[in-house]
Amino acid sequence: MKINEKYKVREMAGEHVVIMQGHHGKDLTKIISLNESALYLWRAIEGREFTIETIAELLAEHYGIDDEIAQRDASTWISKLDECGLLEQ
Repeated sequence: MKINEKYKVREMAGEHVVIMQGHHGKDLTKIISLNESALYLWRAIEGREFTIETIAELLAEHYGIDDEIAQRDASTWISKLDECGLLEQ
């Protein structure tokens, strides 16, 4: 899977938010705000294919958490991206 390239992260009012590029991005009624962990993951995989294992490895390495927690958190993060329609599959 991959983050759809029409979505970009921008900083607005001190928050990192996901916006859609072009005229479709004019509707700001749906803002997706990224916390520090989500921003780290987004930046780490932006523009490339990834799997749940990729995300879990990034989390485990960056935050020093065990594999079971990393897998659970990776699954949750990917589910949220999918729920928001941000993924190409």
